[in-house]
Amino acid sequence: MRHHTLRLALFTETFLPKVDGVVNTLCHLLDYLAARGHRAIVFAPEGSPPEYAGMPVISLPCCPFPFYPELKLGLPFLDVSSQIDHFRPDLIHVLNPFSLGLVGMKQARRLGVPLVASYHTDIPGFLERWGFDLLVEPLWAYLLWLHGQADLNLCPSEATRAELAARHFPRLKVWSRGVDATRFHPARRSAAWRHRLSQGHPDAPLLLYVGRLSPEKRVDWLQSVLTDLPEVRLALVGDGPARPTLERLFDRSRVVFTGYLRGDDLANAYAAADIFVFPAANETFGNVVLEAMASGLPVVAARSGGPLDSVVEGETGLLFAPQDDAALRAAVRQMVHNPTLASQLGRAGRARAQRLTWSGVLDRLADDYFALLQQSTSRQAA
Repeated sequence: MRHHTLRLALFTETFLPKVDGVVNTLCHLLDYLAARGHRAIVFAPEGSPPEYAGMPVISLPCCPFPFYPELKLGLPFLDVSSQIDHFRPDLIHVLNPFSLGLVGMKQARRLGVPLVASYHTDIPGFLERWGFDLLVEPLWAYLLWLHGQADLNLCPSEATRAELAARHFPRLKVWSRGVDATRFHPARRSAAWRHRLSQGHPDAPLLLYVGRLSPEKRVDWLQSVLTDLPEVRLALVGDGPARPTLERLFDRSRVVFTGYLRGDDLANAYAAADIFVFPAANETFGNVVLEAMASGLPVVAARSGGPLDSVVEGETGLLFAPQDDAALRAAVRQMVHNPTLASQLGRAGRARAQRLTWSGVLDRLADDYFALLQQSTSRQAA
């Protein structure tokens, strides 16, 4: 069965043109499937491109999530039976199921094909951070009900797996993430990008943050880092709802906002910096942490969630207590004042990241898909 051409229906709550960890992971998966001759069909929120990697993308009507307008909620009562029957999937995979994922789950039950669900985003943690405490436990109960229907539940890191196991999510397995260590490489360091991101101060220590500019990422914590270390510069790569607030907060003479960068531009930005700073504490993985490590940057991150799978304290970076902004400042200060340590951590991070390839990660995922198909075939034959 391992050489069987896989037909996979994917339901995702988010897709291009939005840029986030879920989209990044899904694009790598689609590229992988296309390169190996498998077929996929993607069901995604409206506004998505009509195809990706030669695979059709079906846009479905949706509305903004009340607390998080950038997250689109698909209508769970939509009927996609005709498209599914025409495609005839072997297996259905719902990514970050919340509303659109229900459509995929219904189709898996109707066809009797295996169902995979992957958990990507700590929405309960976000709600707690935003002050919606009363909604946290009901949301966990809903997510447990959703994932309870899947034959396999994938999560991106050991920390997330432990959290979901403690909440009695069944049939859990870690689906990690990889990095393209050829694209993200220290050799991309250039004077031009260094000049751009430091605003013409290439000799100043340059901190870098890459990711969405939204409240739960706590980018505002970096303001006190700049106050503490007047000699440093900061580049913020990314965009999002918090950008206007952050532009007012930060001294624009020391902080560059680049907006989203992609491809070689993104890789060049990583390589131009000295230290990667990641204040968020609700990350289920943190793809950008791995990209920074592949680029040879030492990492300062919270001692919680997904980054713990990548950042080894004192070996590839420094970890700070998740709710302690003074500890964040102390870790960055230690790096800035000890460039030898920073360089040593960056080299070790690069070595670690080189071993974490997307092809290896996705080969293991394909093995999981085929194992489920084999179980399903055995059950039907019994």
